[in-house]
Amino acid sequence: MSTVKEGYYYTKEHEWMSIEGKKAKMGISDYAQSKLGDITFVELPEAGIVVKQGGIVASVESVKAASDIYAPVSGKIVAFNNELEKSPELINSSPYTEGWIAELEIEDENEMNTLFNAAAYKEYIKELE
Repeated sequence: MSTVKEGYYYTKEHEWMSIEGKKAKMGISDYAQSKLGDITFVELPEAGIVVKQGGIVASVESVKAASDIYAPVSGKIVAFNNELEKSPELINSSPYTEGWIAELEIEDENEMNTLFNAAAYKEYIKELE
């Protein structure tokens, strides 16, 4: 079974978000990376862009498919993980720590109410199996 980190928020599209004050790091879940297979390329966002909840932040390419990565909440991209440019496989080996994709300043904390907590996300991916 895929690893689901407690204290994180998750989307139906399998992005995760961890909160630190008014900022949130985001990436794709262990479930998503396992379904995609070996990640071979990551197109990272530009710092400073503003995204709406559900808007495209980045895209990843794997041996199986190309997938867009969506913003869990609205906000301004303040940082991105440029390590992924030379080592996209970090998303496979460490999706919740070294494989994070972007950091954003949260615009509307109420949007977090639309996301899964860890227990709900575990149930959601169990239904997909």
